[in-house]
Amino acid sequence: MGVKAGIPLETADLEAHFMAGGNVSRVIQSLVAADKANIPLDFQRAAAIDLAGRNVLEAVQMSVNPKVIETPNVAAMAKDGIQLKAIARVTVRANLDKLVGGAGEETIIARVGEGIVSTIGSSISHKNVLENPDSISKAVLSKGLDTGTAYDILSIDIADVDVGKNIGAELETDRAEADKKIAQAKAEERRALAVALEQEMTARVEEMHANVVKAEAEVPLAMAEAFRSGNMGIMDYYNMKNVVADTGMRDRIAGDKDSNKDNQ
Repeated sequence: MGVKAGIPLETADLEAHFMAGGNVSRVIQSLVAADKANIPLDFQRAAAIDLAGRNVLEAVQMSVNPKVIETPNVAAMAKDGIQLKAIARVTVRANLDKLVGGAGEETIIARVGEGIVSTIGSSISHKNVLENPDSISKAVLSKGLDTGTAYDILSIDIADVDVGKNIGAELETDRAEADKKIAQAKAEERRALAVALEQEMTARVEEMHANVVKAEAEVPLAMAEAFRSGNMGIMDYYNMKNVVADTGMRDRIAGDKDSNKDNQ
């Protein structure tokens, strides 16, 4: 096949590649295809690509006929809080010089998705992106996303842009709900403190009432002790009772007078 195509080959090279586990037929086909397409490719490079696990024939064909890679739906939020969902079509061409050791399609898709998120996120308004979707393509393409990959990115085209959720409004709603719960928790804490203070004051009132009852109980004991010690006589006791009775009567009379004046 190689001789018919006019490609210089050595039998020893073919044998060595076969013994190394390579696909000799596919390597020769890739050399023929590259020669007809005027793509510089020698046997050593084609054999290295084949042994690296790459389909060298497919790579040559992709160099002639670029491949279109479609990204999944990429969601991003603009600065005004509106979510946008974009799908991009990336046209790539195989780079034979970077095919060995270069990253694959997954890396291209991931980098393009990251570029879309970054570009939409830096937009002031989602309307700017909807009005000029090509701004995403230009911004992403200028980042040199094909560095270190086995492909050259020829173009990035935005296939579709849809408006998603109002993420900003949802975040504000969640924040307001969280603030509401915090305020309710603080109010409940203050109410619990007020209830505890009220109970404490009630307990103090009961304690003071108990002290009064205790003091009243000590009066007869003190009087009995005064009788026993001779500090108080029977007449003193009756005089004291009369004074208390007169004081109570005067208080009642004064109260009745005040009541009569209010009625008049």
